[in-house]
Amino acid sequence: MKIAICDDCRQDALRLQALLNGNHDTVVYSGAEQLLVEIEDKKRCYDLYLLDIYMDKDAMSGIELARKLREQEEDAAICFISSSDDFYREAYDLYAVQYLLKPVKREELERLIQRISHRMDKDKEQSLRFRWRGRMGTIPYGKIMFISSREHTVFIHCRDGHVQECTGKLNEIAQQVCGDVFFRCHQSFIVNMYHVNSLDGNELLVSGYSVPVSRRYLADVKRRYQEILFEELE
Repeated sequence: MKIAICDDCRQDALRLQALLNGNHDTVVYSGAEQLLVEIEDKKRCYDLYLLDIYMDKDAMSGIELARKLREQEEDAAICFISSSDDFYREAYDLYAVQYLLKPVKREELERLIQRISHRMDKDKEQSLRFRWRGRMGTIPYGKIMFISSREHTVFIHCRDGHVQECTGKLNEIAQQVCGDVFFRCHQSFIVNMYHVNSLDGNELLVSGYSVPVSRRYLADVKRRYQEILFEELE
């Protein structure tokens, strides 16, 4: 896995790098501008970005850096590292995969790596095929949060905010995608279970969106949700 560590405190950055045990291709950056030059000019990209929120030596904070990374790479896996929990809201808005407090524990970092690795494995070679206005297209599973239907049209809701309309019925989509990654949770909804943040009663929270779960599907959705939680803890 390719990992970028951005922290103006070299001691903290090197400690993170050491915790990764040399098992990954890690590059340490001392500031936000340095990392952005690599991304924008040299077209480098990473599977995971570990960003310090407070960077006193840089005019740009980790939050601002994450926003710019999102512009360059909409699917970037971003984890914030901080000595304070004051920025949970901002991290949530930027779809951060994790928020770790300093000093980061080895087991926390290992769980994060396992989670990202698992998602990468799930995304490989898996795409949803769709048709719209005579055009065929595909969208990787990892980019899809959930799929809904309304008035004979299917809507594919993507992580970058794009909603792709497509021709067909939700039942046909379900036959194509439902399994370990996608689950039918309602007559009008299919959800990517790996993008579910929480299950509250009969609603799933998916990257800020509330997706209903009908009584018919609730038991199966709960079971799969709990399975994924255990996967990420292993």
